[in-house]
Amino acid sequence: MPTGDLVIGVSGESRHACVAVCSGERMLAVSEQERITRVRGAGVNRSGLPDEAVDELLRRVGRSREDVAAYVTPETAVQSVSDTTLGHHIAHAWTAFLPSPFESAAVLICDHQFPYVSVWDGCGTSLTPIEWPWEGTGFAELYSTCAAIVFKADWREPSFEALARLNPTARNGRVDQWIDGGITGLTLARGWQSQLDELVSPGGEDRAAPVAAAIQGRIGDLLIGLVAEIKRRLPDRTRLCVGGSLFHNSYLNTRVKQCGEFEDVFVPVHPGNAGLSVGLALSARGCERQTVSPFLGPSYSDDEIKATLDNCKLTYQWVPDAEAVAIATRALVKGRLVAWFEAGMEWGPRALGGRSIVANPFAPYVLDNLNRFLKQRAPWRGYALSVLASSVGDHFSGPDASAFMECDYTPKDPERFRHVLPGPQAAVRVHTVGVQEPPRFRALLQNFGDAVGVPMLVNTSFNGFQEPIVCSPRDAVRVFFGTGIDVLVMGQFVLAK
Repeated sequence: MPTGDLVIGVSGESRHACVAVCSGERMLAVSEQERITRVRGAGVNRSGLPDEAVDELLRRVGRSREDVAAYVTPETAVQSVSDTTLGHHIAHAWTAFLPSPFESAAVLICDHQFPYVSVWDGCGTSLTPIEWPWEGTGFAELYSTCAAIVFKADWREPSFEALARLNPTARNGRVDQWIDGGITGLTLARGWQSQLDELVSPGGEDRAAPVAAAIQGRIGDLLIGLVAEIKRRLPDRTRLCVGGSLFHNSYLNTRVKQCGEFEDVFVPVHPGNAGLSVGLALSARGCERQTVSPFLGPSYSDDEIKATLDNCKLTYQWVPDAEAVAIATRALVKGRLVAWFEAGMEWGPRALGGRSIVANPFAPYVLDNLNRFLKQRAPWRGYALSVLASSVGDHFSGPDASAFMECDYTPKDPERFRHVLPGPQAAVRVHTVGVQEPPRFRALLQNFGDAVGVPMLVNTSFNGFQEPIVCSPRDAVRVFFGTGIDVLVMGQFVLAK
C-alpha cells in the first residue's frame, strides 16, 4: 500500500491523459502524457496510468512512486489504480473553483459528458450541487455537432471557432429558429442538421464563416441566458467560475466575462478533461484554494540544454539574457520566426511563453509564413497575440485580462494589424502578459515594443505539424531543424539557420 505524502490526479483515460502531482500544501507539477511520449492525444497505458508522465514529473520534483499516497481518477477511468474516484462534473467543478482567486463563487460546468450542464455553489473549500435538471443536448455537444457538419476532419472545433472569428458579429434568422431554450435544456428544430449542411455546402469560408459565427452567436445568447438564471438563483454570489470542454471556446468565454451578470469570471488554465487532474489532486489532498501556475510542466537546466546541444553536435551561441532577447528581437523585426523555450513547459492547451513560436505581427507575410510554411493550415486561420497587460487597452477592446489566452478581443485599429488579421472584421485571441509569465518572455515583448512601438507578438505553440507542444530540449531541436523556424532561443542558448 502507498505510504507517501503525494497525491496524483490522473485524467483522460482514452485520450489526452494528464497527471497532476500535489503535495500537502501545493501543486508541484502537471503534464499531459502526449508531451512526454510525443504521441498526440495519448491516453493511459495498460497499467491504467500514463506511466511516462507520472515518472517524468516525479523525477523532475525529486520524488519517486514510493512517495505517492494515492492516485485519484474520475469515475470513468480505470479504477484498479485508483484509491479515490470522483464524478466527472464535480471534478470539473473543483478544477474551476479551487485554483480561482474567489473565496466564494457560483460554478458552471458545460461538458460533453452527462448531465452536460451542472451548477455548483462554491464557498471556502466546499462545493454544494445546485439542483439543475437538464434535458436533451448540452451546449458542448451542440457545438461539436455543428463543427462536425462544417468540417469533416480532425480539429473540427478549433477550425469552426477560427472560421467564426472571421465575422464575429454575423447573425442568421434561420439559425435562431433552429436552436432555442438554454436554461433547463436546448430545443432543436427537426431536420436542422441537414439545413445547416445545405447552408454551408458547397462553398468556401466566405459562405461558411457568417453561418459559423451565427451559430456561435446563438449558442452564446442562450448561454448568457443560463448565466443570468444562475445569478438569479444565487444572488449572493458575485463571481463565477466556469469549466468543461465548452470553455475552450474563447468567444464564449468573452461573452460570459462581459455579460455583466457577475463582477468577475474565472476560466481555469485547462477547462477540458485533461485539466481534471488538477481538481482531482487538489480536492483529494484537501488543499486550500490556490493559484495553479500554467508553467508546471518539466523544466530543464542550462546543463541539460547544453548536454543535448553538444550530443547533437550543434553550433550555438551562449549569451547573457539581455543579448538572447536582443538577438531574438532583431530577427523578429526582420520578419523571421523565433522559437522560444524558457522555464517550465505550459501544461495547458495554449502556449504562453514557455514553449512558443513568436512572430512579428506587423510583418507583411506573417500569416503566409505561419499557415503555409509552418503550421500547414488554411489561409484564413488566425493566430493569437501576446501583449503586455499594461498595453492591451491601448489597442484592443475586450475583457480586463486574458492571462491564459482564453478570450477574444477586437482591434481598435484593424488597419494597423491588417497583416496578422485573416479578415478586416476578424477578432483575435489575446494573451495578456503580466508578472506570472516567464521573465525572459516579458523582456522579449518589452524589447520588441521598444523597437517597433507596440509590445506585442504573434504567439503560437512550439510544435511540428500535428505534434504536441515540445517538452524537452531534444524535442525543441528536432522541431527547429524540421520546420521553417529561423531562430531558436533556449534560455541563454541561441541557434540560427
